[in-house]
Amino acid sequence: MSLDKKQLKEVIGKPVVTKEGKRLGLVKDITFETRTGELIQLLLKDQTTYTKNLNLEINQNKETVIPYNSIIAVADFVVVSEEDLS
Repeated sequence: MSLDKKQLKEVIGKPVVTKEGKRLGLVKDITFETRTGELIQLLLKDQTTYTKNLNLEINQNKETVIPYNSIIAVADFVVVSEEDLS
């Protein structure tokens, strides 16, 4: 999945849901490799109780991390594969 800079800005604030329709939260920020531009992960805000029960990775700033390889689609929502989150 390739996203240009304009598209990346539009992802901020979008809801993140699993392919089963479970809401995880909203995209707070995006981290990427500065040399290559490779997207690494999404950071969540406004996590749901469901998200907290998944025991997802938390970074040093206590932000929930969604790895890029778990993203299935980006449209009105960011859809992720729950199996690829851990």
